[in-house]
Amino acid sequence: MSDTVTKLLASIEAGTGAPADVLADDVTVDATVPMWRLTLRGADAVRAKFAVWFADPGHFEQIVRTPVPGGEYVRFLLSWVEHGVPHVASQAHFFEFDDAGRIRADQMFCGGRWDAGLLAQIEEADRVAV
Repeated sequence: MSDTVTKLLASIEAGTGAPADVLADDVTVDATVPMWRLTLRGADAVRAKFAVWFADPGHFEQIVRTPVPGGEYVRFLLSWVEHGVPHVASQAHFFEFDDAGRIRADQMFCGGRWDAGLLAQIEEADRVAV
């Protein structure tokens, strides 16, 4: 597993966004999020967005890391409490590294941010589906 990704994941779990030294200066993030898609270009833009997306300390309920040539694939389920309300998000990241081992590209897919109310609906739908 990549030390770069390990450091990024630790920062996400700590609620501190993305450390400066894990991103290439010209990093791009192609993010597909619910009802939207956006592209971030440059380390400053990525750090600013990650500081918003990962602003609260959390815990990885599930995480799967798969090293691939030139990068790493990561899938996770992250839980956190925001303004006293439990939340969960499901994401997949396809990281590519530069020659220095920093992240130069991240193709990201986010299933959404689910607060306690939505989590209860999901749990009920799972019970009914069985």
